[in-house]
Amino acid sequence: MAEVEPDPLREELEAHIGEPLGASTPTLAPDAVNLPMIRHWVDAFDDRNPVYLDGESAASARFGGVVAPPAMLQTWTMPRLQIVGIAERGGASGELPPDNPLSTLADAGYTGTLATNSELEFERYLRPGDQLRAATVLESISNRKTTTIGRGYFVTWVTTYTDGKDEVVGRQRFRILKFDPTTAGDGS
Repeated sequence: MAEVEPDPLREELEAHIGEPLGASTPTLAPDAVNLPMIRHWVDAFDDRNPVYLDGESAASARFGGVVAPPAMLQTWTMPRLQIVGIAERGGASGELPPDNPLSTLADAGYTGTLATNSELEFERYLRPGDQLRAATVLESISNRKTTTIGRGYFVTWVTTYTDGKDEVVGRQRFRILKFDPTTAGDGS
């Protein structure tokens, strides 16, 4: 069996597992669930399910009223993008605290970001007027991997979405590869 070389960076990052990734308290969505955003979503995806926009059809369906498409869950809590300086922030759309694992990786040269997968879990459909909060916790960081695009770490976090009554409405597990683009094709 091959001997695993020590990885002090991984050990430093591991200390953050189970801690909030970003804000230490849940983030309030900038807007409540609303029909104009639902309309933009269904138009973009050409989803003509009447329960998303037609109050009369939705009232006669099992939902009893208009609901948002479940896949919009993350959309409601997304902050407004801050594009200027995105590379300097390691690919993050906003400022990250300096002790954040993503900042630590970027400072260590792992500036590339590749989203690898996302899993969504829904507890209930969202309705117009629901005001969501999102709390994100670091779930795991892999051992350093060598890939064709460079050496890096798979970083996984879980965001839990709650409504105004603090009831969980859904969760998202999101995984990225933070990699060092200067090691692409290195093979070592």
